[in-house]
Amino acid sequence: MPELESTRAQVARIRRTGVRALADYPIDEPRLSFIAHGENTTFRVDSRDGRFLLRVHRPNRHGPGVDSRVAVGSELAWLTALQADTELSVPTPVRTHGAEWTTVADGLVCSVLGWQGGRMQAANPRPVHFRRLGGVLARLHDHASGWVPPSGFVRMRWDWETFFGNTMEYGGVAAADCWDLLPAPVRAQFDEIARRMRTVTAELGSEPDAFGLIHADLHLENALFDGDAVRLIDFDDCGFGYWLYDIAVPLWEYRSRPDHAEIRAALLEGYGEHRELPDLAHLDNFIATRDVAFGLWFAGMAQVNPAFAADLDKVMTSIQRALDRLL
Repeated sequence: MPELESTRAQVARIRRTGVRALADYPIDEPRLSFIAHGENTTFRVDSRDGRFLLRVHRPNRHGPGVDSRVAVGSELAWLTALQADTELSVPTPVRTHGAEWTTVADGLVCSVLGWQGGRMQAANPRPVHFRRLGGVLARLHDHASGWVPPSGFVRMRWDWETFFGNTMEYGGVAAADCWDLLPAPVRAQFDEIARRMRTVTAELGSEPDAFGLIHADLHLENALFDGDAVRLIDFDDCGFGYWLYDIAVPLWEYRSRPDHAEIRAALLEGYGEHRELPDLAHLDNFIATRDVAFGLWFAGMAQVNPAFAADLDKVMTSIQRALDRLL
């Protein structure tokens, strides 16, 4: 692997891009605070106009030949519809001076959202957090089931080809090449999951009872809790996929905890209070699919991000152990 630009240098460079991007927004005297440098690079923006989230989006994020401005704009169109049609708490998209959803600075697509308050409970969640999250997820799916996206709406399609084929690009590495970066035991496990899921996805098809517009990344770090309220963030992965995958994502990180059965029951109970549950027969297969999606993404990102590279061996070992139990 060639020597990587340090994380500090990468963030400093992208921060300068973010400052240039903010000139296109009606935000007075913005002050940036770094949040995260992963799939996108994000900054908290404080100003006299309030607090915001600035996202500098990674190029080629949404699949081959997809215009990132159109894809990000489509994400923000769904957020706007969720605010108009439901009581769900989702980020408020901020338009530029020219009434555009996004702007481009230094060749990178940038977007701004209103700030979402609340507390993360990912470190030590209780079943009540999963029950509340399940209820929110059900209401999100209810909206997606009845909403007609506007003309030109473009988002990822989380089907077999996207999970296991060469649709996506992770850290500038084609998905097919990310498979070659996996340790041999993990590659063998992923091959087995791909074989299983070809049958599962063919059986489920893409009918509305199984498939629709999903968040696709609603783990507990993307849900903020404030009393009984749950505020959702990070719709960056949203696209068309399986309802079961959206249910699997928040369970995936806690699949090895001794209280997993209780957590699982709470999430499903919360969901079932607001919407009929999909057939759960393949839920564990979708949890395993999340391991594949995360593992390929992490392997690709490790090629361009030193923080990911430093943790790559540890992450792959963790995935292998978890799949040893699940498979």
